[in-house]
Amino acid sequence: MREVKNNQKYYESKEFKELYLYDGNDLGAVYDKKKTWFKLWSPLAENIILHLYKEGDSCKSESFPMKKGKQGVWEYQMLGNCHGIYYDFTVIIDGIFYQTADPYAKACNCNGFRSMVVDLERTNPQGWKEDKAPKKTEEQIIYEIHIKDFSYDLASDVPEKYRGKYKAFTIGNTTLLGQGKKPTCLSYLKNLGVTHIQLMPVFDFNTVNEAGSIEEYNWGYDPLNYNVPEGSYATDPFHGEVRIRELKELIMTVHNYGMRVIMDVVYNHTHSIDSWFSKTVPGYFYRQFPDGTYSNGSACGNDFASEREMCRKYILESVLYWVSEYHIDGFRFDLMGLLDVELLNTIQQEMDKRFGKGEILLYGEPWNAGISPMAEGYQPCLKENVHLLDKQIGIFCDKTRDAIKGNVFKDEKPGFVNGGENYGKDILKAVHAWSEIEGKEKDFRVKAPSQIISYISAHDNLTLWDKLIATLKPNADFERRYEEVVRANKMAAAVYFTCQGRIFFLAGEEGARTKLGDGNSYASGAKLNRIDWERIYEYEDILSYYQGLIAFRKRMPGLFDKSEYASKRIFGEKVIMENLVQFYVDNREDKKEIEDKKETESIKNREIEENNLWDILAIWYNSTRKEQKLELPEGIWEILVDGDSSFLWKNPQSVQGIQKISPVSVKIFGKGKRKE
Repeated sequence: MREVKNNQKYYESKEFKELYLYDGNDLGAVYDKKKTWFKLWSPLAENIILHLYKEGDSCKSESFPMKKGKQGVWEYQMLGNCHGIYYDFTVIIDGIFYQTADPYAKACNCNGFRSMVVDLERTNPQGWKEDKAPKKTEEQIIYEIHIKDFSYDLASDVPEKYRGKYKAFTIGNTTLLGQGKKPTCLSYLKNLGVTHIQLMPVFDFNTVNEAGSIEEYNWGYDPLNYNVPEGSYATDPFHGEVRIRELKELIMTVHNYGMRVIMDVVYNHTHSIDSWFSKTVPGYFYRQFPDGTYSNGSACGNDFASEREMCRKYILESVLYWVSEYHIDGFRFDLMGLLDVELLNTIQQEMDKRFGKGEILLYGEPWNAGISPMAEGYQPCLKENVHLLDKQIGIFCDKTRDAIKGNVFKDEKPGFVNGGENYGKDILKAVHAWSEIEGKEKDFRVKAPSQIISYISAHDNLTLWDKLIATLKPNADFERRYEEVVRANKMAAAVYFTCQGRIFFLAGEEGARTKLGDGNSYASGAKLNRIDWERIYEYEDILSYYQGLIAFRKRMPGLFDKSEYASKRIFGEKVIMENLVQFYVDNREDKKEIEDKKETESIKNREIEENNLWDILAIWYNSTRKEQKLELPEGIWEILVDGDSSFLWKNPQSVQGIQKISPVSVKIFGKGKRKE
């Protein structure tokens, strides 16, 4: 047997690949009512013993020696109905005994240190087989939410036993303080108009005691069992099937409310190097430097070696499982820059083939936290490699984020809307979703707006409100209302909602969400991180502004067009003066002429179509502290949005000629035949 501590060359050898790369799709516990097959890939093991337990925390077990089969897979067949039986393994490698759960498990005990056999049919809620996602729309408005944040607040109107749980999403018609007037939770999100809910990690993670109180808190970026839901969000973490059923109920309810569900996944690292992967195939699943030390590009102690055959097979099968078994509609990849381009493209291709082109959204963070020695011939999913990715795969655009509100790593540094200077050119690039632009950076070649996630806040770093306070009102009270900050908040929203790309925002951004200046609140507790439902309605003017922007954008094909030709819709761009920007948008629904049209600044050359909403949009951004005047092109225009209201398009006022634009605001005009 080879030395376990330094098997890297052997794992890459032709011999290992020919002998041990497993091509089956049945690893783990494969359940049948009459028998269950236990299969574990551990090619270097000398012996493996399977232990079965009647209870998840029992010390008593029955033990069975497993048999080594082909391609490094150890097997054992147990007759009878094994649903609800818990299990783990003793793996012996080089005389070392490893006690391990199953890396391929679909269910587990409380806190996830023992796996469970599950009859997945029994976990299906009533109506599950008929569950379908709402019809795909061309525009995606993605709302990032943490399970516990969503309903922890007493004002959410969620029953105490369900607060902070999956079940909170299944409670209908909740209202602020139970007063029956202002909606909360899913009713609120439906009214807001979002199309997709992105759940922060709901796979089984390591840091929270699943049997603990509601005060136990973590974001969950420390994976323990990739194919099992997190138990702290279940009403009963002790019986492995409960968390499965309740997550399915959540997803089915969200679908019934007309929204889709995206899952935040963390395949770039595990909770520690001492994982089930290390205990079954030591070193194989992790990147190492030539001296044998593990790389730490994740800043979490290890990096998953996505380019290795059995690693990429694991990730691909895992995401396909979440879609087929849980009806997940998309994935957000944490630190996607640690995964390789080939893997992500393969995932997209498989999703398109199995579920329909574009049905499953894929996007992620195109960066890493440090050096990770990816194998030769593979390219990381960093933003400079966006041109190598399938044009449907999106990346979070930090360039747009930082141009609008300022650098996220320098709290005091402002952006375009909060006092920063020299951002005009970057703002116009953001409008184009950084595609097909003059002087395009050599290291950032975007194929189409579908590749860009336009956003200004997420769970990381300061909330938008806190960033605006830090730049506009240093040392001020985060919980107080400041009209200057409210105005900048509205303008920031109006800017990125009028950029091409996919729209994403942090839950509560639309209600001046504050974490009191905590930019890394991953373990700061539910009280700080919660959605403060009373605060959201205290800032109902900001909330209404977001609602109007969402509804407006859904009616603007010139903004939500994701095609590779979409950039041609933007024309007449000008930085008129520092912090005063204007551009025009070809808003026609018919793309055929747009695809062939050469870019021009002449509105007269853009023919008006009688059946369109507004055929041309004129958009002005004024982040100066003074009122400005600009002249509209010839003809009658209608005011659709200004700094105070994003609903003017419902009953627009006709104007022409020179128009005023208020300080720190966006103003949008439309021209052409309008649908009634």
